[in-house]
Amino acid sequence: MALNPRKILIRDVTLRDGQQSLFATRMTQKQVEQVLPYFKEAGFYAMEVWGGAVPDSIMRYLNEDPWYRLESIKKVIGDSTKLTALSRGRNLFGYNPYPEEVIEGFNRIAVNSGISIMRIFDALNDTNNIRSTVKYVKENGGLADCTVCYTVDPKFSKKDRVKAVINRKKLPGKIFTEAYYLSKAKELEAMGADMITIKDMAGLVTPDRAASIISTLKKEIKVPINFHTHCTPGYGLAATLAAIVNGVDIVDTAIWNFAGGPAAPAFELIQIFCQKLGIETGINLNAAATINTELKSIRTELKSFDTYPLPHEFDITHPNLPLQVDSLFEQAIQQALSAQYDELTKTCQAIESYFGFPAPDETVKHAEIPGGMYTNMLAQLKQLKLEKLLPRVLEIIPTVRLDAGCPPLVTPTSQIVGAQAVNCIIDENKGLPFYTTKSTQFVNLVKGSYGKTPLPIDPQFRLKITGSAEEVPFNTASYKKQPNPSFPEYGDGVKLAMNEKEELLLELFPNVTEKYLRDKRVAHFEELKRKKQEEERRRIEEEKQKYNSMTEQERWQRLQTGLISYYF
Repeated sequence: MALNPRKILIRDVTLRDGQQSLFATRMTQKQVEQVLPYFKEAGFYAMEVWGGAVPDSIMRYLNEDPWYRLESIKKVIGDSTKLTALSRGRNLFGYNPYPEEVIEGFNRIAVNSGISIMRIFDALNDTNNIRSTVKYVKENGGLADCTVCYTVDPKFSKKDRVKAVINRKKLPGKIFTEAYYLSKAKELEAMGADMITIKDMAGLVTPDRAASIISTLKKEIKVPINFHTHCTPGYGLAATLAAIVNGVDIVDTAIWNFAGGPAAPAFELIQIFCQKLGIETGINLNAAATINTELKSIRTELKSFDTYPLPHEFDITHPNLPLQVDSLFEQAIQQALSAQYDELTKTCQAIESYFGFPAPDETVKHAEIPGGMYTNMLAQLKQLKLEKLLPRVLEIIPTVRLDAGCPPLVTPTSQIVGAQAVNCIIDENKGLPFYTTKSTQFVNLVKGSYGKTPLPIDPQFRLKITGSAEEVPFNTASYKKQPNPSFPEYGDGVKLAMNEKEELLLELFPNVTEKYLRDKRVAHFEELKRKKQEEERRRIEEEKQKYNSMTEQERWQRLQTGLISYYF
């Protein structure tokens, strides 16, 4: 049954993607440090530990230093495992592109602070938006993990198709085909990619698509191929197994107690599949089991941010699977090898169900949109007491997406399209035409500020939305640096951002960083003030003790020479 023996690399995403997907990125520095010695022993090829929501969230909610978080991890992990971060190329962590000096500075310092692999993606799959990041990462000795974001084609209803015929408007055929992903991968390889990731942030890739895309890339791309997905709609485990049997080089997983549901597939389940397939992962399973034990206690501490039940207890070093469960793993492998993908999905879901992982999110599965996009739209409508409009919002998403050039539904374009769909239906509910209300981000997307969309935008639609039929790329010449005020009351040269690292945080997360750094400056000043007062108290106490030990004659002599003050 086993394939020819081979080795597959495992990228662990527990400390970034895992905690972000399940616990709103609330792991404290202390909790991270609790598991680092065991991660060092585990021997993962790479660990995703930074980027994404980490820098923003730990400043915003934990009052912690993002650069210290990264450097402290590197100090423990050393060279035993490559550290990985996630960024959005020219956009880094925001919407608008940044000037080159910000992009260069961020990537230089990130690599110098411990990042070995920068995973670079663009929400439009516009490869020009990641070109300079590739350059700066490689110039500083890092590896460029260039990413193609996975998405699905718009799903048009019968009503949409009839309306298109009446309006003589042609709906697109298949857009996001294997040829599309191969074309993007070739562009990235030519750009200097050290590896290429198919990144499915929404968990929408089915095992048949995973198999066909990975097998297509493996035939024509020379650099390693990495596969990343989530388990929200219930495809994650099956899709990862399909990628493995079709030759993928690296897969992303999370440790058991930080896996499943909106997070990545569990490492332990992938390990069992690999053992049965005769594929080596090279992971120290004793260390992985210890990590999982520590993560259980950490997850308990994060319970206020946790909306999912814990999976059942499991020790990868002593699996002891019941016969009927072991047979499910065998069935899944046979189904993956024989391309029985519907059956494979059901079998993998049965495996996850046995171990207590979250059930597939059927709403997300049928809507074919990311879970975060769905919850954002629902929250917006609930806030306005208009949640009854959600079915209509879901109905028009394909139209709004097509009007906007059919961007992939990934962060932040999924939020932009979703928010605009809500605006359109609220307008409709008021008897107004679509696009009466437009978000700034939607206008900028249509204008061309964020880059080129997969499909060209109709010039007449662009004129209607932006006031210009011509595409207008973002011009970083108009970029203004964030103010960096001084604090003369704290001493000469004291500013809000005191070094390049802090200046970069201020550029990338201005509102959050301004408060974080202001509090940091105040705390530092108050600590200096406290130390100075303590020093003065100590000096006075020492002088008192000296005074008390003197004879009357010594006191008089000292007093006459001014060596002792009168305040005693």
